Amino acid sequence: MTVTIEQIRSRAEQGITKPFLCRGDDDHWYYVKGRGMGLRNLLCEWIAGKLALAFGVPIAHFEQVVVPQALIQTALRPDLSELGAGPAFGSLRHDYAQELTVSHIDLVDPAVQQDVLVFDWWVHNQDRTLTEKGGNPNLLWSQEHSGLVVIDHNQAFDPDFDKTAFFEQHVFAAQAQCVFHDLAHRARYAARMEAALEAFDRACDEVPDEWWLVDDGVPANFDRMAVRRLLEGFDQGDFWSGVQ
Repeated sequence: MTVTIEQIRSRAEQGITKPFLCRGDDDHWYYVKGRGMGLRNLLCEWIAGKLALAFGVPIAHFEQVVVPQALIQTALRPDLSELGAGPAFGSLRHDYAQELTVSHIDLVDPAVQQDVLVFDWWVHNQDRTLTEKGGNPNLLWSQEHSGLVVIDHNQAFDPDFDKTAFFEQHVFAAQAQCVFHDLAHRARYAARMEAALEAFDRACDEVPDEWWLVDDGVPANFDRMAVRRLLEGFDQGDFWSGVQ
């Protein structure tokens, strides 16, 4: 069932999209992103999120939520146009979690690091950067569970994806040699991608109609067939050729 937002408390300080912290009618708190961040971003969040679940990435639980028009009209915030009324994307808040830092990387299971790296490579998500010079990993470290929590896929399926920059800046780039030059690893990941791809069409069909169309019937900037072709590329010869 779709979650209805009942309270808007605050707004995240970090990240470009700065989602709104909202309470749903299920009594859970969600970081919510609405139409103000762009329809393509909402589509990417939902579709890549569903692929991440199917692939086995430890992504934060997420839901489609509805922000009532009455709540937007009565809430005393000047920036609510950036949230908007209607269907939105809600990522469950994780208590006792903090943004992943360089000091946390060695705490993350290498197998999980490899999963995240390969998944981001597959979906062309370049928005998970972290080096000694800084970055924005879009990952959380849960103190409660001593584990990784993956968030933010709004930059997935990037048409300007830069393979070189990906391996220079990805938070788990050090794992690339272990995966990309190991035929057994590659075969296992190819099987996982093939299985996860079955979730693509279902995820697209679950998207609210409002996310596909801008005002006046103009389609959102999201080419469903082009994204599917990208995802089907995992079995092509050059898929694993990004690492020297």
